Amino acid sequence: MAILKVIEVMANSEKSWEDAAQKAVTEAGRTLNNIRSVYVQDHSATVKNNKITDYRITAKISFEIEKPAGK
Repeated sequence: MAILKVIEVMANSEKSWEDAAQKAVTEAGRTLNNIRSVYVQDHSATVKNNKITDYRITAKISFEIEKPAGK
């Protein structure tokens, strides 16, 4: 049986909410193994001069906990 852990992260992008989500997964993947899913919980944007300048997300990332060797 797999045990999953969930962490909450925030990320941003100048391109899109999708790019912000990818950046969150990429950055989390630098220190986590076995990422299984990302759930975008909230999104927002910064606006300047009637233009969106920054896309922001809050996401939950789930990953499988590794079992110790020999167990």
